[in-house]
Amino acid sequence: MKVVSTANLQKGLQEHLLSTFSEIDFLFYANIEAADEALFSADILITYGEDLTEAHIEQAEQLKWIMVISAGLEKMPLALIKKKGIMVTNARGIHKIPMAEYTIGAMLQFVKNMRQWSENQSHHQWNKAIPTGELAGKTVTIIGPGAIGQEIARLGAAFRMKSLGVSRSGQPLEHFDQIYSIDEIEQALPDADFVVAILPQTEQTEGLIKERHFALMSEQAIFINIGRGKTVVQDDLLKALQSGMIRGAVLDVFEEEPLDQSHPFWEMDNVIVTPHVSSATSEYQPRSITIFEHNLKVYLSGENNFINAIDLDRGY
Repeated sequence: MKVVSTANLQKGLQEHLLSTFSEIDFLFYANIEAADEALFSADILITYGEDLTEAHIEQAEQLKWIMVISAGLEKMPLALIKKKGIMVTNARGIHKIPMAEYTIGAMLQFVKNMRQWSENQSHHQWNKAIPTGELAGKTVTIIGPGAIGQEIARLGAAFRMKSLGVSRSGQPLEHFDQIYSIDEIEQALPDADFVVAILPQTEQTEGLIKERHFALMSEQAIFINIGRGKTVVQDDLLKALQSGMIRGAVLDVFEEEPLDQSHPFWEMDNVIVTPHVSSATSEYQPRSITIFEHNLKVYLSGENNFINAIDLDRGY
C-alpha cells in the first residue's frame, strides 16, 4: 500500500508515520507538483486539497482515499472524485481551538477599543477618555454552530455572554442559549452584539448573508467572518460598514483571496483584516495527522468508523 503526502508535513510527523506504520510505503512531498508520477500508484493521498485538480484525479488511477488536512473542500473536483468512488475525509474539528480564540480576541479588540489604545501609544498619547466595554452580558449570534461555533459559545459562557445559533436543523446544541433554523435566521440577528459567520461554501450558502441581514442587525453590531468569503455578499457588507448600518467587522476571509490591495476594507477604521489565518496554529498538522492515524487504522482493519467522512453530494 502506498500513501503519498503532498502537504509538506513536518519532519517529526513524517518520522512518526514511518515508525507507526512500518508496513506502509510513505512518500512525502512539499506539494502536488513535486509528487507528479507518484500519484499514478498512490492508494491514499494526504493533501490540503486546494491544488488538487481533475487532471490529478485522472492521473491517480489507484487512488481509494483522500485525506484533506483542512476543512474546506470547495476547490476540489468532488463530482469526479465521487464518480471514481474515492472516499474523502477531512480535518474538521481541529480548528475549533485557534478559531474560537481568534473570535474571542476579535470581540475583545472591539469592546476594549484596543486599536485606539495602540494608535495612542504610537503618538505617545496618555489619554484615559477612550470608552471601553466588556463582553459580560453581550449576545453573540453564530451562523453555522458546528464544532468551532460550539467552542466559541463555550468560551463565551465563561465571559457571561449569551449565545444564539443558526443551523440547518435548528436542533438544540450544548453551550447555546437558543438555536434557530436557517429559515429563522432573521430572528437571531436584531439582539446580537456580535454576529459570527462560520459557514462552509456550498451551493446553498454562497451569497447567503446579504444586505437585508445587515439591515436587521443593531447599529452597534460587529460582524465577524471566519468561514468562507463567498458566503457573504461582500459589496453589501461594505455598504453596511460605510453607511453605519453596523458598527464594524473582523474579516479573515473574502470573496477573492488575497484581498486586492486597493480594496476599501484595508483603510477602514471600523474593519480588522487578517489574511485567512484564524485557524493558524503550530498544532495544526499534528492534530490533522491524529485524525489521519485513526482513519488509517480503521481503513487497514476493514471497518467503517471513519472520522469526518465527507458526503460528496453536500460537499461537507
